[in-house]
Amino acid sequence: MTKYKSKLSLPFKIFIALILGVLFGIAMTGDSQIAVTYIKPFGDGFLALIKMVVIPLVFCSLLVGVGSLNNIKQLGRFGIKTIIFFMFTTSIAVMLGLVLSNLLNVSSGFSMNTNIINKSDVIMKKAPTIAETIINIIPSNPIKSLVDGNMLQIITFAIILGIALLESGEKGREVFGIFETIANAMYKIISWIMKLAPIGVFALIVPAIATNGAVVIGSLLKLILVAYFVSIAHIILVYGLSVKLIGKINPLRFFKTVIPAMLTAFSTSSSSGTLPVSMNVAEKLGVSKTVTSFVLPLGSTINMDGTAIYQGVCAIFIAKVFGVDLTVGQQLVIILSATLASIGTAGVPGAGMIMLAMVLQSVGLPVEGIALVAGIDRPLDMMRTVVNVTGDITCSVIVANTENKINHKN
Repeated sequence: MTKYKSKLSLPFKIFIALILGVLFGIAMTGDSQIAVTYIKPFGDGFLALIKMVVIPLVFCSLLVGVGSLNNIKQLGRFGIKTIIFFMFTTSIAVMLGLVLSNLLNVSSGFSMNTNIINKSDVIMKKAPTIAETIINIIPSNPIKSLVDGNMLQIITFAIILGIALLESGEKGREVFGIFETIANAMYKIISWIMKLAPIGVFALIVPAIATNGAVVIGSLLKLILVAYFVSIAHIILVYGLSVKLIGKINPLRFFKTVIPAMLTAFSTSSSSGTLPVSMNVAEKLGVSKTVTSFVLPLGSTINMDGTAIYQGVCAIFIAKVFGVDLTVGQQLVIILSATLASIGTAGVPGAGMIMLAMVLQSVGLPVEGIALVAGIDRPLDMMRTVVNVTGDITCSVIVANTENKINHKN
C-alpha cells in the first residue's frame, strides 16, 4: 500500500483531496462550525505559506526576467505581446459569456421578488479612473508597496529597477546574480510548500462547502453551471487553439501539464497565490525562465479573462431577472466596457464586483442586481481564477514561441 501511494502524482493527490473536500463539506453542511473551527485553520495556514513567498517571488523573478533579456527592446516586445494577448482574449471571453448565456437562457426557472433587494446589501468601492489607474501604478514608496502587497506597484518598480540595472553594465549583472539566488531560494521553499497542497486544498474546500452548501448546490445552480460551461469552452477553444496554432504545442499535452495549476487556482481562488505553481508548470512545457519570470507575474495581476466571462453571464442573468431585454448594441457596450474595465480595475481589491458594477451601469441595469449573485461569488470566483491562471500560462507559451524561447523537446 505504501509503495502504491508513493507513486501517486501531486495533481492526482490534489484532485483526490478536492473530491474528498467536497464530500466532507456536503456532509458537514448542517454543522459548519466544526469545519470552520477545526479544518479551516489548516487551509489558512497553507494560504499563509503561499502568500509568504509570493511578494519576494514576484519581485525577484521579474528582476531576473528583465536581467536575462538582451536589451530594452526585447522587454518592450514581451510587454506589448502580453498586453495584446490579454486584451484580445478578454474581449473574446465576455463575448462568449454573453452569447452562451443567451443561448442557454441562464435565468430560466428563476423567480425572485426584486423589490426585496436593497442597495445597502451591496457595498461597492468606486472604480478608479484611467488617470488614477496610471498614477496608482507608480509607487511613491516602493518599500510600502512591498509591505502592502500592491502588485501593480511592485511590478512597476521591479521593471524600472531591472532596466536601470540592465543599463548599469557589469555591476548591474552582479546585483542580478544576488536576486537570482534569492529567487532560486523561493523556488525551493515553494517545492516544500507544494508537498502540503493536498492537505491545504482539502482544508480550504471543506469549510467553503459546509458554510455555503445550500447555496452552492441549490439555488442559482444554473447560473453557476452556465458560468462553468462558458469558462470551460473558453479554455478549450481559445487557449487550446492558441497553444496549438501559435504556441505550437499539442493542446492535450498542454492541458495535462497545467492541471496542478488549475486545481490550485480552483481551491485558492488566487492567481497570485497560484503563481509559484504556474511558473513550475510553464517551465515543464519548455518555456524559458526569461519569459515565465516576466509574463506570469504580470498576467497574475492584469489578466481578467475569467472575470470577463463572469461579467457577461451575470449581466444577462441580472437583466433577465429585472425583465430587461438587452439589445445587440447594449451587449456590444458590455463587451467594450468589460474589456476596458479589466485595465482600470487590475489589482484593485474586489475587482470582480467593481467591474460588474461598471458593466451594469454602462447599459443602465440596476447595480443592486449584484446582490443576486453575491451569495454564490465563491464558486464563481473559483472557476474564474482557473480561467485566469490557464490564460497566464497560455500567454507565456505564445510569447516564448514567438521569441524562440521555448524548448519543444521538453
